[in-house]
Amino acid sequence: MRAVIQRVSEAACRVDGKITGEIGIGFMILLGIEDADSDEDLQWLAQKIVSLRVFGDEDSLMNKALADIDGNILLISQFTLFAATKKGNRPSFLRAARPDKAIPLYEKMIATLESLIGKKVATGIFGADMKVSLVNDGPVTITIDTKVKE
Repeated sequence: MRAVIQRVSEAACRVDGKITGEIGIGFMILLGIEDADSDEDLQWLAQKIVSLRVFGDEDSLMNKALADIDGNILLISQFTLFAATKKGNRPSFLRAARPDKAIPLYEKMIATLESLIGKKVATGIFGADMKVSLVNDGPVTITIDTKVKE
């Protein structure tokens, strides 16, 4: 799994002009799922996300996690995070998991994050043409790949 995590002051997802999810302060996360991903990857990544200390404390140092600031999550499925661009100019997405594998893992990630933060996770719609808007706070953007845990 790959995640692009952006610290935001606000974020929203729209499908066909309707808001499917929106948050204030927290994380807007793009989540890519590949065929090789497992429940172990999901659990590790979810725990890493909620434990990230990237929110400012009283001294403006990045010492606070999501729970410390009562932050929220907007989670967006993003198969293009597994784009292969080495050959040619048209990306290949062969490593991205097909919907029959990706949807259950995406839904489990939503449930796992909700359990860890104790509140609803805002989402897009898997496979839809989504319009995502956000205000990146900092900017702070972090990428995590469960296959590179070093």
